[in-house]
Amino acid sequence: MSGDPTLERIARGNALALCATGSWTARFAPVLERMVADAEKLGGTRPNIFIDVSQVSKLDTFGAWLIERLRRSLTRGGIEAQIAGLSANYASLVDEVRRVKAEPVVETNAVTISGMLEQIGRTVAGIGGTLIGLIDMLGAVIAATGHVLIRPRGFRLTSTVHHLEQVCWRAVPIVVLITFLIGCIISQQGIFHFRKFGADIFVVDMLGVLVLREIGVLLVAIMVAGRSGSAYTAELGSMKMREEIDALRTMGFDPIEVLILPRMLALVLALPILAFLGAMAALYGGGLVAWVYGGVDPEAFLLRLRDAISIDHFIVGIIKAPVMAAVIGIVACVEGLAVQGSAESLGQHHSVRQAAIARTQSAGGGQGSKDGNLKKTDTNRREPEQVFAWPGAAAPHPQGGTKPNPANAASTRRAIL
Repeated sequence: MSGDPTLERIARGNALALCATGSWTARFAPVLERMVADAEKLGGTRPNIFIDVSQVSKLDTFGAWLIERLRRSLTRGGIEAQIAGLSANYASLVDEVRRVKAEPVVETNAVTISGMLEQIGRTVAGIGGTLIGLIDMLGAVIAATGHVLIRPRGFRLTSTVHHLEQVCWRAVPIVVLITFLIGCIISQQGIFHFRKFGADIFVVDMLGVLVLREIGVLLVAIMVAGRSGSAYTAELGSMKMREEIDALRTMGFDPIEVLILPRMLALVLALPILAFLGAMAALYGGGLVAWVYGGVDPEAFLLRLRDAISIDHFIVGIIKAPVMAAVIGIVACVEGLAVQGSAESLGQHHSVRQAAIARTQSAGGGQGSKDGNLKKTDTNRREPEQVFAWPGAAAPHPQGGTKPNPANAASTRRAIL
């Protein structure tokens, strides 16, 4: 009884008994795994199957889980396989293992035309919902911009400058470094292949056109989407989870005007600047490699570059930057505001935002949450500092109702200032 484990099959009329003997412990894991895997194939062969464990001498958690797994595998059509002869010493262990939630059974349905059409319809509906959300955000941003143009006092300059610093100024080092390296790689690979035809100098044409028209602004947009777009989604999603955006609406402020518009404006201003700096860094890197690796001296490089490109190449590239910035900002803000009340939802919308931006840019060719001090916009609206000035949670508000909870007020004030 204390030897190696076994699992014998004994037929008893229409029933089948699986008699386990020996030591069912982790020490014999390979042997037990093979025996249980073979026994699991017997499911459905007999109407009644029993697992007799009366001769098991030792049982640990590993062995108990294998017995429970075997019982679950042999259960078919509502007829549950029974475990017989269980010792009182091991009954509590087996019961505890049985409480472990079973893995959900994945139903594999046959592929049908109706199923395919249903899946296509769901996909199209999802895409339509996403487009409606993006158009709705675009319209809200345009409306908020018109409101600010009509009433310039509502424009939050402090918030815009803050986000411009985060998006543009602090992104300069990484953007310049990456675009410099990309320019070096394009130049090196171009010289390597053009040299076979004795056309080393034509690498200047390729570098100038690629960097100014396409590669430069696209790489910068991807970096900004990964850096600043992710930050926008995380910031707005966190504020949505803490109900700070609802608090803004309760206070009479428009979240689009307070939170979205400064971020969008900073992004639209920053991306053309970063694209210009990135293009210059890429051209410098390409010229450096062409000089060191290809023997093209700087004077010849500049002369060839002047003949190969024109101001139209630069305009075609730089005009894409504001459009890409608007796409990045709108997608990031839509996904941030769509976050529900859980961290899992924040992660899901963060991933959706990245995929949506990548698809949009392909088709088209760490910031803080400081949004400036909320200023008084009319004679009937108070400053948020004044709204949260009263201590206590249930005292009446001077303009009616009850004042906000100071704990929630503090977090809201930190988010919007």
